[in-house]
Amino acid sequence: MSDCIFCRIAMGEVPATIVHADDRVIAFRDLDPQAPVHVLVVPRRHVGSLAELAADDGGEDAALAAALLATARRVARAEGLDEPGRGFRLVANTGPEGGQSVGHLHFHLLGGRRLAWPPG
Repeated sequence: MSDCIFCRIAMGEVPATIVHADDRVIAFRDLDPQAPVHVLVVPRRHVGSLAELAADDGGEDAALAAALLATARRVARAEGLDEPGRGFRLVANTGPEGGQSVGHLHFHLLGGRRLAWPPG
């Protein structure tokens, strides 16, 4: 989508601090970080939200979901968030009431400090 900021980042049209990129997923630092580590994990293909992934398709969407989670884990490890005594949070805001502000599926990977609960 030409008007989607995350699609434009994935295509290299908008600069971002990329921490991971492959053929399915791109991960980059959030411009307004809410924790010392705040990385967005985004599919390159436009998907509006987590609610739009086909839950039981067993095909492309299932593979994409697995790739997103594997990338989040890989980035968490690279950032040292999986070391003993540390940790991280992975969040997918979905829809307006869920706090989604960009209409492209993305996971927030947050860490580097103690995170409070409930989050908001």
